[in-house]
Amino acid sequence: MTARDTLPILGFLVVAVLVSLFVTSNVVLNFLVFTLILAIAAQGWNLLGGYGGQYSFGHAAFFGMGAYVSAILQQRFGVNAYPAAAFGIAAAALLGYAIGAMVFRAGLRGSYFALVTLAFAEVLRILANATEITGGAAGLLISLNLGAGNLQFANRSSFLILGAVLLALAMLITLALEKSRIGAQLVAVRENEAAAAALGVDILAVKLRAISLSAALTGAAGALYAQYFLYIDSNIAFGTWISVEALLAPIIGGAGTVFGPLIGALILQGLSEGTKMLIGKIPGVDLIIFGTLLILVVRFPLHRIPGVIAALWRGKGAP
Repeated sequence: MTARDTLPILGFLVVAVLVSLFVTSNVVLNFLVFTLILAIAAQGWNLLGGYGGQYSFGHAAFFGMGAYVSAILQQRFGVNAYPAAAFGIAAAALLGYAIGAMVFRAGLRGSYFALVTLAFAEVLRILANATEITGGAAGLLISLNLGAGNLQFANRSSFLILGAVLLALAMLITLALEKSRIGAQLVAVRENEAAAAALGVDILAVKLRAISLSAALTGAAGALYAQYFLYIDSNIAFGTWISVEALLAPIIGGAGTVFGPLIGALILQGLSEGTKMLIGKIPGVDLIIFGTLLILVVRFPLHRIPGVIAALWRGKGAP
């Protein structure tokens, strides 16, 4: 990874800072913050699904773990928000490793892997809904205590910068992985597991590293969500909505690319908000739009767009 490779990420940060300085509309800022949270979760899915070819339908498990651990430590045990968020991210990574150890050792992949991850997320949703420490069905409200030391800000602009920094870090991690030996092994596993194993790649170890890092990034998105809204419940934290959107964003924007999740998140949220403005808040209409978009993407792949942009940036021309 060279300094030139990181310039687009730096450019994204500069744009985010400029937006935070000049945009004053809370509606626009809220849209952008939520989009960044989704993009971070999608970047986590992208590491496992885009680069590793392991399509998960249950990334809500990691998102919810990061959100709940962070919120519980703050509200129930008085832990400061910063270490609470760190513990939330670590808990999500451990959960990812545990699920991976069980699923990958059993040799599950493809649709079987997707369904098992979906089942884990649903089990956690039910447990969170019935457990006292999580607030049960009523959810958990984090006490308002404004101040940078508590990771609570009075304006959305500060959260926009925080979200942009976290997403930039996620992008740098993805870029570093892409350029590393482990990244090459992960792509080899995606393309042909048998051939990768024949070349000496430790398939299980590569998959466990990928799912742990993927879970950590998605857990970071969950912790940021809890800190931004100061409230979570089981349907928010472990709901299928985040699994669906974390999966769709990279696929639409370009799976296996650094900027794909951000592009996809902008498209998804733009469509969602635009639909609500045009036809009102009809329940499920956004899912209809997302489903239609997914069909179009499968039929007419959009992953070529980020690829062309990346090739032009490297000066090699369009593929």
